[in-house]
Order: sequence, then structure tokens, then C-alpha cells
Amino acid sequence: MALDINGILNAVVSHALALGHFEAVNGHEPKNAPGTGLTAAVWVDRVDTVRSSGLDSTSVRLLLNVRLYTGAEQEPADAIDPALMTALDELMRSYVGDFTLGGLVREVDVRGTHGIGLEARAGYLQQDSALLRVMTIALPVIVNDLWEEVA
Repeated sequence: MALDINGILNAVVSHALALGHFEAVNGHEPKNAPGTGLTAAVWVDRVDTVRSSGLDSTSVRLLLNVRLYTGAEQEPADAIDPALMTALDELMRSYVGDFTLGGLVREVDVRGTHGIGLEARAGYLQQDSALLRVMTIALPVIVNDLWEEVA
């Protein structure tokens, strides 16, 4: 079985777009500051093998980053974090629910059974002379029986 990385990334991007909070969702980490409004980006951060049932194939944990962006110098400043948190809440709720990307992955490793669990961190990012407020979600997904083990 081959890793369907395009399918997985496209499914995460499409899911975020369908929520209606974002002006755009990129399938890569942007090199330039995003436009105005709330935007998001999805990319692969890490690939690890996970303990499986001992059969003749190896399962994998893909750690995806889902970063939400908005300008940090907009008014009213008190509305910036609530807008980010509203979108974050809806994303996290769906990731914790039945989230298999249409069967492309086994599950989201919510509690970190195989490493980093589902989490989000707030921060600031300076990009293209723009100060951005960001929330970065660590989205660990498990793909079953990806690589065949040969004795």
C-alpha cells in the first residue's frame, strides 16, 4: 500500500475550507504572509512508525501542522483571539470526533498514544513585514499497514 499523501492533505484542506471560517486554506507552509482575514495552511511536520499488531506491515503516524493565521495589528484587537478560537474549536471538535478523512487514515491520535497528541499552541509570526497572530494545531493521524515488512 502506498501513502496517499495528496489525498490526506487535500482532505484536511477541504475539511477546513468547508467550515466556512477561512478565506483560504493552503496545502503547504506559506513562504509569504497570507492575505487579510482568517486563513489556514496544512503541511506534514513528521513521519514516524508506530507499534502495530505484530503483523507483516508497519503503520505510520503523520504529524500534520494546521496553522491558523490572522493579522495581529487589526482592530478591535480584542476580537482577534475569539475569531481564531471559534475556528479552532470547530476544527478540534471534528478532529476528536469520528475523523478518518473518508477512510484514508485510521484515526486522529487524540491522546498521543504514539507520540504527540492533538494540541494547539498560540503565538505570533513575523512574515513579510506583517505581524501575524497564529494558532498551530498538531494533528497526528495514524495510517494503518502502510509499509510491508520483508523478512
